Amino acid sequence: MSGLVKIQRPLLRDEAYDSLRRAIVEGDLAPGTDLRDADLATELGLSRAPVRQALTRLAAEGLVDSKPQSYTRVAPIVTDDVRDALQLVRTLHEFAVRAALPRFTTAHVAQMRVANAAFVAAIADGDLAAAIEADDRLHDVPVEVCGNRAVANTLDRYTPLLRRLELARFSTAMAHRSIARHDELIDAIEARDTDEASRLTSTIWAELPPLFDS
Repeated sequence: MSGLVKIQRPLLRDEAYDSLRRAIVEGDLAPGTDLRDADLATELGLSRAPVRQALTRLAAEGLVDSKPQSYTRVAPIVTDDVRDALQLVRTLHEFAVRAALPRFTTAHVAQMRVANAAFVAAIADGDLAAAIEADDRLHDVPVEVCGNRAVANTLDRYTPLLRRLELARFSTAMAHRSIARHDELIDAIEARDTDEASRLTSTIWAELPPLFDS
C-alpha cells in the first residue's frame, strides 16, 4: 500500500561480501581465480543471490573482474590503481587526523595504543593478516572520531587495494618501521600537536611506495 519494496536479506549479502573481500585481500583467492557463484554459495553456505550481489560490489571496487556471460574472476593487482588509491587514502587520513584531534580523549589514545600492541604481537608471531587488521584498527580511530562518513566510506572502498599489495610484499623492515611511526603518531596525538600528527600520518602512508618495487 505504501509502495515500499520488500527488504531482501542484506545481512547475508554483506556477510558474503566481507568473506569474499577478506579472502581476496589476504590472498586466499589469488589473482585470476575463477569465481563461480554456485561454488562460492556452497562454500559459504548461502544461496546464490547474496553471492552475486557481493561479486557485483567487489567488481565495482576493482577487486573482481567480470564480463557478462563470459567470466568472473579475482582481478590482478594493478600497481597504477594502487598508486592512485594511495594518494587518496593518504590525503583522507591526514584530513581525519586534523579533524579528529580536537575531539580526542584519553580513551581514544588508549585504543590506538592497544591496536599498536596487537600490531607488534602479530608481527612477532609472523601473522601478517593479523598485523594488517591491527594496523587498520589503529588508523580507524581518528577516522571514527572525526565523524565524517564520506571519509570513512571512501577509505573503506580504497584501502583494500593497498592492503592486498601489502600482504603480498610485506617485509620485516617495513613492519618495524611502522611500529615506531605508530608510537610517534600516538604521542603527537596525545600531545595535541596537530601539525606533527598530520605530518606523521602523511609519512606513514608515504612509506608504502616501496611496495611498488618489483
